[in-house]
Amino acid sequence: MKIAILSRNKKLYSTNSLYEAGIARGHDVRVIDYLKCHMEVTSLRPSIYLGEEKLEGYDAIIPRIGATYTFFGCAVVRQFEMMGVYSVNESVAITRARDKLRSLQLLARKGIGMPVTTFAHDPRAAEHLIKQVGGAPLVIKLLEGTQGVGVVLAETKKAGESVIEAFRGLNANILAQEFIKEAGGSDIRCFVVGGKVVASIKREAKEGEFRSNLHRGGTASVTKITPEERSTAVRAAKILGLNVAGVDLLRSNHGPVVMEVNSSPGLEGIETATGKDVAGMIIDLIEKNANKPAATRTRTRGKG
Repeated sequence: MKIAILSRNKKLYSTNSLYEAGIARGHDVRVIDYLKCHMEVTSLRPSIYLGEEKLEGYDAIIPRIGATYTFFGCAVVRQFEMMGVYSVNESVAITRARDKLRSLQLLARKGIGMPVTTFAHDPRAAEHLIKQVGGAPLVIKLLEGTQGVGVVLAETKKAGESVIEAFRGLNANILAQEFIKEAGGSDIRCFVVGGKVVASIKREAKEGEFRSNLHRGGTASVTKITPEERSTAVRAAKILGLNVAGVDLLRSNHGPVVMEVNSSPGLEGIETATGKDVAGMIIDLIEKNANKPAATRTRTRGKG
């Protein structure tokens, strides 16, 4: 099969791992910088170009869209979809997952456990937001943040009010969330591929830090998850329409709660810690689904 990996950098671990896995299985794999693409939007023959080259004949794409370029990246993914190309994660699902508020609302509607979360436009509502999440300490997040950037632990009510007012003063959209103290600065990353948790790791924050992101110095180790945690991760990915997802859970006193669902989860931490060929599993997913009729393989058609 002819597979395109939409990524800005072939040297990134995740991109290279997917590339090598595809080549090892005998596929024609190419890494395409989606920011260098341009599109011809027509009703009869939609097309996409890389410079002067017309990109055609692809069976599948693997989107690795950076958060900064979600809008344009998803437009490229959508164009490939219009051309009948199978996408591991569809454009609608990616945009759902990238919008933290929207994704939490979708998960809440289906009964997925999550920390108490509040959202408001008016900075004068800060005191009420803090009260609704159970008071301090609380976590305040930028809606557009990734890899732990824009996430603040406010240890006192006054600090929480100050952070909320500062972010809103910059016209930034933020969430306030309940702080799950019993998680102890650790979370569970469940890697979902094709409706199954194929690998899971426990990520622990470095000393003096509450964010467990590996990009922020956290450590990863293999962990065994419970049936409830497995079910929660699979359901969360399905609700957002993601075939491939990194579902981040916290172990709370009232069961697993979802912190975030990532549409472009990194492979380095999970493959290094578990020794599993997760990239190969993603290629296997493509082999099983790329040649199916488009109407039977989509997970988000008509759902916006």
